[in-house]
Amino acid sequence: MSKKRRRSQARTGAAMASSGGAFALWLSGDDIKWPGYTRLCDVPEIQTACLRIAELIAGMTIYLMENTAEGDKRIVNELSRKIDIEPCGTMTRMQWMSAIVMNLLLYGAGNSVVVPHTHKGILQSLEPIAADRVTFAPVGNSRREYTIRIDGQPRDPEDVMHFAYNPDPTYLWKGRGVTVTLKDIAANLKQAERTKSAFLSSEWKPSVIIKVDSTSEMFKDPEKRERFLKSYIEPAVPGAPWLIPAEQIQVETVKPLTLKDLAIRDTVEMDKRTVASVMGVPPYLLGVGEFKREEWNSFVQTGIKTIAQIIQQELTRALIVSPKWYLLLNYWSLVDYDLKTVSDVLLAGSDRGFVNGDEWRDRMHMAPAGLKEYRVLENYIPGDMSGKQKKLVQD
Repeated sequence: MSKKRRRSQARTGAAMASSGGAFALWLSGDDIKWPGYTRLCDVPEIQTACLRIAELIAGMTIYLMENTAEGDKRIVNELSRKIDIEPCGTMTRMQWMSAIVMNLLLYGAGNSVVVPHTHKGILQSLEPIAADRVTFAPVGNSRREYTIRIDGQPRDPEDVMHFAYNPDPTYLWKGRGVTVTLKDIAANLKQAERTKSAFLSSEWKPSVIIKVDSTSEMFKDPEKRERFLKSYIEPAVPGAPWLIPAEQIQVETVKPLTLKDLAIRDTVEMDKRTVASVMGVPPYLLGVGEFKREEWNSFVQTGIKTIAQIIQQELTRALIVSPKWYLLLNYWSLVDYDLKTVSDVLLAGSDRGFVNGDEWRDRMHMAPAGLKEYRVLENYIPGDMSGKQKKLVQD
């Protein structure tokens, strides 16, 4: 390859970096191979962490909410159904949201793009765009204005949905994901996988070594050595003892090297915990440690909630016109509560008129039974009437 061609390719790479494609190139360039090059999506632990987050967010219900004088209320109409049940005609709701989150965290290096399709002002479909089809470029020298190119065609950011995670320090509208933090760890995990595979496939792990007289002409000929082994070492009956000439042969056993001796397990476990910490997932999701309810709930209320807010805010910005409406992903459905604890809390609320029977049945995964009435115990009275109780009134 000529120097001129190499410089041309270097300029092409620099142009991609300036357009926001540097991280996407590192992540999704299937035909690009550099020495020591490892894509995040090629590392099972990183892919698993991103997939678990995507699956959890994809399972969250999307509420259409309205601000009212009496508090925020859920709205059920054709728009809420379109967004929450059938946002894209070519895939299920679960696939649709999983694709958005996987682009955001992994394939798109902190950026995920969705194109809304409308007909006569009515929303028809929300199409997720594959990360390798999208590039970002600032407008001139501006750090605030930019253009999104899909298959090379420029699009106004106002006309599409651009989800960004971990803002870039220079171009704040662009996400950069967690690629910088995880790059070295990804290389370590991939190398550990290669070392383990090479070790397990190696033929140099004999459990028995036979020492023979090296001066004997017999052992210099491969065919004679084979006949000797069959004569003395291979028994006619499995498990029968070996009969060997003591002057010529001495049998020794050796302990082969194990993966534990190579300390691969400890290194991999440490790297898995680091990946879990950076991605914000509990280590047990990557096969390290045990499930802990408090750790899981913290993961849902911090890591999952943060990404859910990025998605719901961009959905609201792009799709909702009314200033009183907004979209909300119900992350509370992921919090791990013991069923008895939930029941006790709701029953305590029902005694005070905060919860009715059907609301309790809904949280217990039971069908409604027409129990819409709110009831209170007879000794619960308003605070301003506490001094008017009969037992306190003197005749």
